[in-house]
Amino acid sequence: MTTTASPAPPRLGLRENLPQFILLVAVNALVGGMIGQERTVLPLLADQVFGIGAFTASLTFIVAFGVTKALTNLAAGALSDRYGRKPVLVAGWLIGLPVPVLLIWAPSWWWVIAANVLLGVNQGLTWSTTIVMKIDLVGPARRGLAMGFNEAAGYLALAATSAATGALAAEHGLRPAPFLLGLAFAALGLGLSTLFVKETVHHARHEARTHIPRHGEHDDALPGRQIFTLTSFRDKALSAASQAGLVNNLNDSLAWGLFPILFATSGLGVARIGVLVALYPGVWGFGQMITGGLSDRWGRKWLIAAGMLVQAAGIALVAATTDFAVWAIAAVLMGLGTAMVYPVLLAVIGDVAHPTWRARAVGVYRLWRDLGYVAGALIAGITADLLGLRAAIWLVAAITAASGIIVAIRMYETHQRHPAPASTKG
Repeated sequence: MTTTASPAPPRLGLRENLPQFILLVAVNALVGGMIGQERTVLPLLADQVFGIGAFTASLTFIVAFGVTKALTNLAAGALSDRYGRKPVLVAGWLIGLPVPVLLIWAPSWWWVIAANVLLGVNQGLTWSTTIVMKIDLVGPARRGLAMGFNEAAGYLALAATSAATGALAAEHGLRPAPFLLGLAFAALGLGLSTLFVKETVHHARHEARTHIPRHGEHDDALPGRQIFTLTSFRDKALSAASQAGLVNNLNDSLAWGLFPILFATSGLGVARIGVLVALYPGVWGFGQMITGGLSDRWGRKWLIAAGMLVQAAGIALVAATTDFAVWAIAAVLMGLGTAMVYPVLLAVIGDVAHPTWRARAVGVYRLWRDLGYVAGALIAGITADLLGLRAAIWLVAAITAASGIIVAIRMYETHQRHPAPASTKG
């Protein structure tokens, strides 16, 4: 009588899954490049090609992007739990393919808004899924490091593409050359995801079976409504992370939509604007390769709180000057502060959420985080129309500082080498 050996369980860890991890880092770089194709050029298109005068109206493309990305983030977690991670990733790339074509041929601003609706869906499905897949692969010990590399890849590609599109626009015009990069990114991302990325949901299920709960940890079987309320309001760490993520993207919305206009109205050319626009996510991207791993050693809370305050200082410096060199320093501060925050917030979600509902908790967090694009476009746009560009920037600096104070007061430390003696949730 022959017996069939049961398949070996998936192995968790960065080293054990290094080829797939590196592939997912590369895929997320392409995801970031899809946003980077817009960062320098689209605000200038609104102003110079389509004649969108009011700041609030010109930022409608960010509102469209933010709403669709936020809602898609929420759906992505549930879809990846139900159908697996890879199908969601591939679907996101299919939806992203038409975006550069729409931007190249857009005869009216409504085409640009439609392109950003599709871009929001693309980003929500692809970026959310690469996050969840990396958390699946590395297990609990290296989440901060994994998120640092994931976010670094995306935002370094965003920065490089922002600089490249600025140079292309200066040399060849605002269309079509800058958006041909996006078309190449979408095609390559779809090919890699379809042919080479492997499913990781089995790793999450294996971790759930071997998971040792911490004292006071939330149950493993929770309905979607309870996951939403825990992540949004009830759990102190999850809710503090959600509001910090929202405010972080609120100020990123300001940088995306209004900084290029401020720089242009101050006399900078497109190439120099591209340098400033790229510097902020460039420092952000490089920094995350360090800060994610540091949070595995030092803890999450105080990196996040300090990072929000550093961002606030950088934003205030933009409002306070008109000098290119000082603006460059401000962009570095904003990038450094964001690097201290962005991957660490995701690691907080991974720390607290049980493996069986972690993907959905990531989706809820990213819902709130990307609603920050909407809040930023509306708050900054309306304030700029009523009181001027610099007033809008000062207001966002104040909101960002307040968010850091909330983290310092409300969040508990989530990265613990040993079980906590008592629960601090509530």
